[in-house]
Amino acid sequence: MSETAIVAGGCFWCTEAVFRDVIGVSEVESGYIGGTVPDPTYKAVCSGTTGHAEAIRVTYDPDVLSYAQLLDMFMETHDPSQLNRQGGDVGTQYRSAIFPLDDAQRAEAEAAIGRWNAGHGTMAVTTLEGPAEWYPAEDYHQEYWDGEGQRNPYCQAVIPPKLAKLRKSFANRVKADA
Repeated sequence: MSETAIVAGGCFWCTEAVFRDVIGVSEVESGYIGGTVPDPTYKAVCSGTTGHAEAIRVTYDPDVLSYAQLLDMFMETHDPSQLNRQGGDVGTQYRSAIFPLDDAQRAEAEAAIGRWNAGHGTMAVTTLEGPAEWYPAEDYHQEYWDGEGQRNPYCQAVIPPKLAKLRKSFANRVKADA
């Protein structure tokens, strides 16, 4: 049986690349959530006018990876202390957010933010949002790092450090072929 988690931590290409390498994750889909416009496009979301966040929907095996572990990885592989930005990406579409799908996930998300706050010298601005409708991103955004992203200078600068942090901080949770 699989479960689903939805998180937003800046550019979805970057968070997708991280979670594709995690043991217990079977699927990662890039998309948009948390806005007011139905069926948003990448161009509209990037304009910052729809209210959506670039996010990922992670399908995982809870017998292998707990929701709490997934959230700890999420919090550690982006900067949850930056409001509406990740590095050079600025705007509400790049906010740090968790979209709990039920009350149990909401409680776990609150705990994950608390753990991060306790272990760092600053406070997370990660929001808990939802429920909200999920919109898959256009096909060319899916598995971006494994394809076009390897040739994209932005991705080359941003994704390898995130993957290195994942491998260093969660070495026992990374797929062998990653």
